[in-house]
Amino acid sequence: MAVPKRKTSPSRRNNRRSHDALRNALIVECTNCGELKLAHHICYSCGYYSKNEILSLSDEDSEEENEEK
Repeated sequence: MAVPKRKTSPSRRNNRRSHDALRNALIVECTNCGELKLAHHICYSCGYYSKNEILSLSDEDSEEENEEK
């Protein structure tokens, strides 16, 4: 069984843990509608990514309404 020969100093321990910190989510404003979204993701309010329409949300809404009726 592997056992450390010497006690790990607080400096070494903290240096090892320096990359364990949580980072803030990168939230940016959508260029099309102005809503906040995650960077490099599709905007869920308008369906655009990089000024290109990826999801047509208006068609999906009308289909869901027809299914409910």
